[in-house]
Amino acid sequence: MKIRIAIVLFLYCAATSVVYAHGKADADAARNNKYTGTIYLYGEQHGVKKITDKELALWRAYYTKGLRHLFLELPSYTAEYLNMWLREKDNTILEEVFNDWKGTAFHNQHTYNFFMQIKELCPQTVFHGTDVGHQYGTTGERFLRYLESKQQQNVPAYLRAQEIIQQGIAYYSGSNAKAMAYRENMMVQNFIYELKQIQNADIMGIYGSAHTDTAALDSTGAVPCMANQLKSIYGTNLNTENLSPLAKDIEPIRIDTITVAHTDYRAYYYGKQDLTGFKDFAYREFWQLNGAYQTLKNSGKTGDWLPESNYPMKVEVNQVYVIDYTKIDNTKMRLYYISEGKQRNGQLITENIATE
Repeated sequence: MKIRIAIVLFLYCAATSVVYAHGKADADAARNNKYTGTIYLYGEQHGVKKITDKELALWRAYYTKGLRHLFLELPSYTAEYLNMWLREKDNTILEEVFNDWKGTAFHNQHTYNFFMQIKELCPQTVFHGTDVGHQYGTTGERFLRYLESKQQQNVPAYLRAQEIIQQGIAYYSGSNAKAMAYRENMMVQNFIYELKQIQNADIMGIYGSAHTDTAALDSTGAVPCMANQLKSIYGTNLNTENLSPLAKDIEPIRIDTITVAHTDYRAYYYGKQDLTGFKDFAYREFWQLNGAYQTLKNSGKTGDWLPESNYPMKVEVNQVYVIDYTKIDNTKMRLYYISEGKQRNGQLITENIATE
């Protein structure tokens, strides 16, 4: 397997520069596609119970109406492996795949329960993976070994898995900006490929919300995001809905008092976010200051800003927010942000203000 991957890396890296340079995926060829079904695409924040519960309810409703094909932000071989698991009596395959997800947003109990519920309630589901080859050295290799043990090296699933592994190697060996743009384009090509396999069947898809905005660019701003490209191909056959706001529909955990500019304010506390992996920082905590906007709206701005996606709760216009950053040495840094309805890249932002 190591020799095979080394050869693939050499051959594929030579080809990826073309994809990086051209930007958009194979949209011209796809425009000739005669797909007449309906695509129901849902954007999510990974691993949030309220969202996975909603997605399960949506899929059960579609399943009752006769839909069977569920597209996911996974490599094709992971989806194929999970399809095998749906036909097995035990959960060994799911346990192995779930273990491979350690360190990713998919490794959480809510996602695990989502798949278990599908096996119980919607057993005829067919998963389709359209992402590049994540976990190519674990899930990918294991899937190939399984097919090799069955002498099935020439079946489409085996050949397709090899292609997706190549994509994974290219993605993880590229520079960040180019790799992200490359991945976005490959997700489009892989989506087109999977859709062609099922003719004109209606499908539901679940992806991170960064991939499902039909008017947005990818996270680097280099290429149109997946849904944006798909919309130009499938037009009104594509329907999208962002479920991410469900994650922010929460009540404050408690009410504190924070003093700013010699005035005490009721501060609604919304919890902490783990910052493990960010240099020097351990976590950050969030408050909304009740009634502070009128007093602080003329404060000087530092030029720093945070998008709403950084907050655990909904961001409201004409509000002031407090964020405490705790470093790994336990020292703290308090920052104040004001929300005045400004947007960047289609997203509400808050701007850092000086309060002294």
